Amino acid sequence: MNVSREDLTEPLRLASVSRSFDSLEVLRDMSLEVRRGEFVAIVGPSGCGKTTLLNLLSGFDRPTSGTVTRTGSTRMVYQQDGLFPWLTVRENIEMGLRHVQDNAERMRQLAEMFDLINLHGFAEHYPHQLSGGMRQRVELARALAGETDIMLLDEPFSALDYLTRLRMREELARLLETRPRTVVLVTHDIEEAAQLADRIIVLTERPACIRMELRLTVPRPRSPVQAEVVDAVQRILAELGLENETDDRLVRANIN
Repeated sequence: MNVSREDLTEPLRLASVSRSFDSLEVLRDMSLEVRRGEFVAIVGPSGCGKTTLLNLLSGFDRPTSGTVTRTGSTRMVYQQDGLFPWLTVRENIEMGLRHVQDNAERMRQLAEMFDLINLHGFAEHYPHQLSGGMRQRVELARALAGETDIMLLDEPFSALDYLTRLRMREELARLLETRPRTVVLVTHDIEEAAQLADRIIVLTERPACIRMELRLTVPRPRSPVQAEVVDAVQRILAELGLENETDDRLVRANIN
């Protein structure tokens, strides 16, 4: 087993990675490369190991066998927002700028992040004073602040209502247009994956391996009714044996 940060073309690489917890085998012989600037979404059945895979990519966990290579700085955005409740919005975003030593430059970048998320009037508010969507915008701003190379997103919008999720997908696409990053998104929402990703990885049941890869070519932001998005969703549902599930809630219930 080896975990390295060598200067390779691909910022993230898994080579023949397996992960077991005692007798429970979660991932089996998985190989994956994520190119610089690529947005990859990971979907699959509930409990198949999506979050375990993300933890391996982040370095929070180590494989039982195989190699994980990670090049560049990494930040995580979680399902339940990770904002510090005792800090204001401004202070939370500044946590992402701790590495900027020059005060004037730090303030300039802070102002730029507020421009990006359009929350100038809430700089001195605390997280509990914000809506769920606003907290996630602050979380994204903190992750995008500075010179982060890689963003790892663990179902960041799943706790939000559907309309807010749609808005947050557009917001994320817009932020990444302004500040490109290499992104890996774990989600149970196939439509979300198809709206955002350059490539979708579909995992099998546990022990998980890659079942299917699907590339999308239309630029972001994408509408959920856009032809390539609808086709991608239908192809993944067919691969999972859920092609007859047309109700949005039923689709999520079957893969979550």
